[in-house]
Amino acid sequence: MSAVVVAGLGYVGLPLAMRAVAAGHDVTGYDIDLVRVKRLEAGEPYVEDVPASELAAALKSGRFRPSASADACAGFDVAVITVPTPLREGLPDLAYVEAASRTLSRYLRPGATVIVESTSYPGTTQEQVLTWLEDGSGLVAGADFCLGYSPERIDPGNRTWTLATTPKIVSGIDANSLAAVENFYRGIVDKTVAVSSPREAELAKLIENTFRHVNIALMNELAMFGRELGVNVWEAIDAAASKPFGYMRFSPGPGVGGHCLPIDPSYLSWRVERTLGQRFRFVELANDINSHMPDYVVRRLLLGLNQRGRPVNGSRILLLGLAYKKNTGDARESPAIRIAELLLGMGAEVRAADPLVTETAVIDPAVARVDATPEEIAAADIVVMLTEHDVFSTADISQHARYVLDCRRVLSGANVETL
Repeated sequence: MSAVVVAGLGYVGLPLAMRAVAAGHDVTGYDIDLVRVKRLEAGEPYVEDVPASELAAALKSGRFRPSASADACAGFDVAVITVPTPLREGLPDLAYVEAASRTLSRYLRPGATVIVESTSYPGTTQEQVLTWLEDGSGLVAGADFCLGYSPERIDPGNRTWTLATTPKIVSGIDANSLAAVENFYRGIVDKTVAVSSPREAELAKLIENTFRHVNIALMNELAMFGRELGVNVWEAIDAAASKPFGYMRFSPGPGVGGHCLPIDPSYLSWRVERTLGQRFRFVELANDINSHMPDYVVRRLLLGLNQRGRPVNGSRILLLGLAYKKNTGDARESPAIRIAELLLGMGAEVRAADPLVTETAVIDPAVARVDATPEEIAAADIVVMLTEHDVFSTADISQHARYVLDCRRVLSGANVETL
């Protein structure tokens, strides 16, 4: 078994570290966030896909060591980069990938393997990471060490398609690198899918997320137009989904969140424009539609209040769900944050319930964090279902709410409107 470093212990890195430990590797989890490291050392996971029992077993085995010290990376056979790749003012920001690469380069030894999992534009591994590793180590990629790319495919909260059961795309800068990358993941996942170079693997990840982004945008725009046309779009979507071939179901919602949809397609759009001087119109259109869905939700709330003779200023609005995805605590890029900001700016009294989102800094402190009790629901002028967590009682909402805007179509009743 190998000495493995996982650089970045978030929603991607921590589950990977646990799987590597289970496969028998000695794993160092490296993260610059000391608070995260302290929580892991205390046996407190902060990712839903890693139960406390799994973390406890990994720590007890002695083969998992979380650390915020770069020196803990020394002696690795395999290192996997799983750090964030955000957008800064609409541009790809590879600062975390560069920092992780340069840190690992100081400890890179002949015969070792470095794998990138962080999502980025085609060419990142061979044009950027390779250079950073070579500059810091004095070694030559391919000749002295192996380098590859394997896009993460984590779907938080999915109990069917997990890290282990989801096929893993693997690639390398040469045949030896591909073999090393594939050999590592074969002990961790059920199936690997090899492609000819990191560029194809990087593009594959962006294709997956752009496909979802564009189709969700289509459903969101249909939801807006359908209401004006007097058509029940949700019923039409149900009917279309009965076709057993040539169709994949997507549903409208209050907007998109997480890293994949609001950010990843823009990496592809940026690369096309930067390299080819052309605009990726599908991505730009999807960005425009999906990013403005929170504005549409607020317009619907204003209309609902107006029809009930109430101004938004001073109205009590209860948001159900701050996470971007059902049954997770992940509030990254969540549309709920933008909706709350807009409503606060209009003078509304905004309250939010989401027991799965434990971080307090994800939303404006002017938003009161509450529990979705019958009393809290009944006291609201409008209840907005933004994230359909199973912990929310649909019976309580339907029974006690005066008016509900259901952005996920999980409720029914005379007091409920769907998006």
